[in-house]
Amino acid sequence: MTSFADITTMGVGGPIAHFIEPTTRVGLIEAVEDADSKGLPLVVIGGGSNLLVSDEPFGGVVVRDARRQITVPDEAAPVEGSDRTVHINAEAGANWDDFVAFTVQLGLEGVEGLSGIPGTVGASVVQNIGAYGQEVATSVESVEVWDRETKTTRDLTPADLRFGYRYSALKASMYAAPARPADRFFPTPRYVVLSVTFALTHSAEGTVGYEQLAKALGVEVGDRMATADIREAVLKVRAAKGMLEDPTRYTSPAMAGTKREANILADLRRLASVNESAGIALGDDGLPVPDRNRHSCGSFFMNPILTADEASALPEDAPRFPATLPDGTSGVKTSAAWLIDHAGCHKGYRVADDASASLSTQHTLALTNRGEATATDVEALARAVQRAVKDHFGVTLVPEPVCVGVLSDLDA
Repeated sequence: MTSFADITTMGVGGPIAHFIEPTTRVGLIEAVEDADSKGLPLVVIGGGSNLLVSDEPFGGVVVRDARRQITVPDEAAPVEGSDRTVHINAEAGANWDDFVAFTVQLGLEGVEGLSGIPGTVGASVVQNIGAYGQEVATSVESVEVWDRETKTTRDLTPADLRFGYRYSALKASMYAAPARPADRFFPTPRYVVLSVTFALTHSAEGTVGYEQLAKALGVEVGDRMATADIREAVLKVRAAKGMLEDPTRYTSPAMAGTKREANILADLRRLASVNESAGIALGDDGLPVPDRNRHSCGSFFMNPILTADEASALPEDAPRFPATLPDGTSGVKTSAAWLIDHAGCHKGYRVADDASASLSTQHTLALTNRGEATATDVEALARAVQRAVKDHFGVTLVPEPVCVGVLSDLDA
């Protein structure tokens, strides 16, 4: 029986009663509709990189979209004149980094800074993933969804999706308030993504839009350079922070076929190189030794966006960036990683010396499974970190992953 531990990057979670992998658009819709008609709990899962599920058996339905086609509609109807826009359509089950690699190889600009983010194309628009100066929202033209309430398909525009920082109307349909599940449509949004159409730019060069990335490349923020070089630099920076998923997970039967073989091999070579630099030999199976820092949900807490008054109560050296609050007014974004570290939860922090879950030894924002951890272990660590930050700074950290059966409230 498949378990959430088998199909999530954190590697925790209980057994699944019904695990379905539809291979057609109709099959995906029917699987969702069948679960809804029977009143069964439903999880539509992508790469399992933004999901933390309890250790208890899950009696509902888990659907993983096995459609992974990426196409270029403009090849049939090329854009003429000076417009360099190229449209790419990807089915929701396509691996996100497969998609990024495809666009870079095609000579397109727009998502190269989002290299190495685990998950699928469908999940990317729910979360509005972002990194190194880019967000998926800036490249989305439309999203085809199945509306679980009206039982119809719809094409949603960026205006319909109301993208914000790690936010979309899709994600909002699951919550009554931040991290508080809604009575309906949790843990799967009202709108299930079927496919996404992106509008990218025909250009082999991209803009370096983030200081840390510019430093790694030896250039200035705003400089232009090859998108392939930007992608490789992003992957190296993420690897140095332990924020790339463990590519050895794709060698397991539960993950077989979910990522393109060529990209898995490239990731394995990259991990082997990182390990070699650290003096770590290959394992007995000839594969790179898994790095426990990669057994995580990535950034576990969102960077808080505070009112000006709330931000004024922070220490003077706390990071501050202009941001927009959910009500549209101006706010201040601060760094969750900085708060965690300055609250005394440093890299490698554990709730006990023998705890199986800890903060990454490379990045305070990642909660990691050090081997044989349970969801209960991860939850205990998350609550300890929340409590420390609340006690020190009066700020409540909000989990970024979808939490099913764990962390159902914000009271640390």
